[in-house]
Order: sequence, then structure tokens, then C-alpha cells
Amino acid sequence: QVQLVESGGGLVQPGGSLRLSCAASGSIFRINTMGWYRQAPGQQRELVATINSGGSTNYADSVKGRFTASRDNAKNAVYLRMNSLKPEDTAVYYCNADIRTTFASSQNIWGQGTQVTVSS
Repeated sequence: QVQLVESGGGLVQPGGSLRLSCAASGSIFRINTMGWYRQAPGQQRELVATINSGGSTNYADSVKGRFTASRDNAKNAVYLRMNSLKPEDTAVYYCNADIRTTFASSQNIWGQGTQVTVSS
């Protein structure tokens, strides 16, 4: 059983920073793309950032220049550094990963989500 566990959410004032972490565990052969998505109340889940196994990143326009995704392949982990946070960044943040459990089998896995609230 493969799972993703997130941590690092919380309450922060506008302009502040947070760092989210997500670690994969279980029977893992290889992890391809990892990413972060978010869902605000009443909104659809949206892409925040993705990072592939080579370290190439892709960001939503709304977070470019403020958020940075990184990963540690040795730890099967992905991180999201969030700076200059705005109230509109308030959402539940979900980790996602495309995980190969064997050479021929892969799964797309979601974490349980972590709440980020930006408010004064």
C-alpha cells in the first residue's frame, strides 16, 4: 500500500511564509511527477505546482514568483515553499504523485490534504 502524508499547514498572516512537506511510503519502485494542488471552499481543485523526477517545475500563474516546489528523491519527498502569502491562497493543499510500484505498474496517489489559512 502506497500513501502520501503531508505536513506543514497552518495559520499565517498575509505576507508570511509556510513550507509544506509530503512524503511517500510503501512499496515504491520509482516516483515520476509529484505535485501540489489546492481546493478552496466552493471551488474546484486546482493545480499549484508540479515537479518531475529531473527537477523541472511547472507553476500556476497565480503562484509564480512566490511558491517554489522542490523534491528529495532519496526521501521520496516533495516540498512547497510558499512566500508572500495572500488571503486568496487559503485552501486545503493536496500532495499528488505518480508512483510506479513495479516496473510495469503505476498508481496516481493523493495525500489527505493540509489546511493553509492566510488571515490577519
